[in-house]
Amino acid sequence: MHTVNMLEAKSTLSKLVEAIQSGNEEVVIIARNGRPAAKLVPIDDVVSGQRIGIAKGRFVSPENIDGSNAEIAALFIGQA
Repeated sequence: MHTVNMLEAKSTLSKLVEAIQSGNEEVVIIARNGRPAAKLVPIDDVVSGQRIGIAKGRFVSPENIDGSNAEIAALFIGQA
């Protein structure tokens, strides 16, 4: 665990982040007036599954999706 003061963290932020990303440092503590104020740690890699096309084949779209626009508009303005 490496501790740096606020001024050093501001002037060397890119180096600190690079050290975290490369695994050279696991945690960097940023101190203000000698007291720990923040912790710089790597984020966990979140592997997300395939999202595009998740509902493909589950729904049928109508041929004319604008066919009911007037009826829906009337529902919104209270004319139904």
